[in-house]
Amino acid sequence: MDVPESGAAGPAAPDLAEGFPAATLERWRELVAGVLRKSGVSEDRLAENPESVLATRTYDGFAIEPLYTAEPPAADPGYPGLAPFTRGYRPGGGVPTGWDIRARHTDADAETVRKRVHTDLMNGVSSLWIAVGGQAAPAARLGEALADVHLDLAPVVLDPGDGYADAADALLGAHADADVPDGRVVSHLGIDPLTCAARAGRRPDVADAARFAADRAAGRPGLGLVVADGTLVHNAGGSEAQELGHAIAAGTAYLRALTAAGMDTADAAGRIEFRLAASADQFSTIAKLRAVRAMWNQVLSASGVPADRRAMRLHAVTSEAMATRLDPHVNMLRATVACFAAGTGGADAVTVLPFDAAAGLSDDFARRIARNTQSLLIEESHLGRVVDPAGGSFYVEALTRDLYLAGWAFLQELEAAGGAAEAVADGLLRERVDEVWERRRRDLAHRTAPLTGVSEFPNLDEEPLVREPDPAAVGDSWFPVRRYARDYEELRDRSDAALARTGERPTAFLATLGPVAAHTARASFAANLLAAGGIASLNPGPLDGAEAAARAFTGSGLRVAVLCSSDKLYAEHAAAAARALKEAGAERVLLAGSPDDAYREAGVDAFVHKGCDAVALLGGLSGLLTDDTAAPSAKGASA
Repeated sequence: MDVPESGAAGPAAPDLAEGFPAATLERWRELVAGVLRKSGVSEDRLAENPESVLATRTYDGFAIEPLYTAEPPAADPGYPGLAPFTRGYRPGGGVPTGWDIRARHTDADAETVRKRVHTDLMNGVSSLWIAVGGQAAPAARLGEALADVHLDLAPVVLDPGDGYADAADALLGAHADADVPDGRVVSHLGIDPLTCAARAGRRPDVADAARFAADRAAGRPGLGLVVADGTLVHNAGGSEAQELGHAIAAGTAYLRALTAAGMDTADAAGRIEFRLAASADQFSTIAKLRAVRAMWNQVLSASGVPADRRAMRLHAVTSEAMATRLDPHVNMLRATVACFAAGTGGADAVTVLPFDAAAGLSDDFARRIARNTQSLLIEESHLGRVVDPAGGSFYVEALTRDLYLAGWAFLQELEAAGGAAEAVADGLLRERVDEVWERRRRDLAHRTAPLTGVSEFPNLDEEPLVREPDPAAVGDSWFPVRRYARDYEELRDRSDAALARTGERPTAFLATLGPVAAHTARASFAANLLAAGGIASLNPGPLDGAEAAARAFTGSGLRVAVLCSSDKLYAEHAAAAARALKEAGAERVLLAGSPDDAYREAGVDAFVHKGCDAVALLGGLSGLLTDDTAAPSAKGASA
């Protein structure tokens, strides 16, 4: 083997692009237009910017484009460790320890909390988030729950609700009992009167809470005080920009109140922790966490805080709204994606909610999977060793910029209304979130926002998880937690009740006209959609024409029939089959395919197709098949 001398040039690298036309944006557009033209897109829509046909509009009003380039340039994200801190506060990132793994505890029994806290801390958890008061563990027993915790090493973040005063004093008392000097207290009081007031539908009292917090801060430089919680908005169905705008508005309100209570502005800013939701939409989560740091930097810069004191303490929590009670093990996958996005976006602390959280109080196995999800990403995937891994991506930088601008616009709207407290008190925040929720709920009902295991690929034979009620779960409140799966889950609940009552699930007959190749695709589609509402399907196999369909339906003893076949066979047999099925006793006849008035005239009552309002359709069928007129509709299934 010949080895080139030192400094000598080796063989020239081959030109892999040789023989291919230059890759230009114009050429790409030509190819896109060609494909879309074959799909029936009009020339008018393809004339100037064919990729706009492929763009997706967000709930915040801007578009997600199919292709991103360096033009137009996104806002300069700066460098890690420097303003505007889009890329994080530390030049070296989270190396080598990664982020803070924070476990949530909501048990009502202090002894149970104590055992689970010990298990968590012995298995990778580095901080604790504990619900206190209300239906959760009482503040008087917090010291008992923390008896085994080295409080100078493992911070405790409270979720105290309205009882923050008793909870805070109990936490500080536990530190004193453990001989932790005030100067080494690194826990967080978790005071959040804005979220408490929003849940209760009343006017927040931020000033009293700030005075209490400022008093407890004296002599304890490491003690966190208040939480600016954006998850309130996210879990009620709001958009990413609304979550950002509210979180920064809440942080601003708390900053003003703490300084009015006598605290230094920079010191007060460092005592506020921000909490945002991490969802399975990984890019939106990454960009949201990058954007929120730049937004807070802007607020603190305007407040005269020096750049080296503008660090934001950011806690990301996997979304409650995305969690499903049905097919709950899929939540492990959602949580993994969300946790990856939170780590990539630069969260300082991450809480992965257990996969069974939507069913009630999580068991030990679910809690173990939740904490090990984070340990795997940090220790095996080494995710924390890369500084801002998404930085530099044209898409991520553009999405960060767009979310920053949309979030800042919403912040300005809230500030113009008098600030976060006024927006909560006069209903503006709830009104704006409800507007987005109605659009989101419509997308969920039409399955343009699919839910794996619920609206897509449901499993009617699954064994439901049975869990004790979670004492800290948000029940009926003025600012609710709206899980995306709830409309479908209510339909499935009605089906389960019918199964328990009669021994059979509500079932629809699939009138599969023609050979297998002609009806399989639409029969499978219809069966999947029906199952999303808890309705089983009876597929008799190939049926040769209208009379055969009517005979098979009569023998089934069912009440609803769904015609399934190809467009060609529909033209020959669908009208006659619909009339024959009605004469055979079908109370509803549906057709799997696009709406056609000609078939309506023949007796087809509704159409099962991609983009139909599945919740409304299934709600009507559920009410018929279970003889329950209270079955949910697309408009009234859930709060």
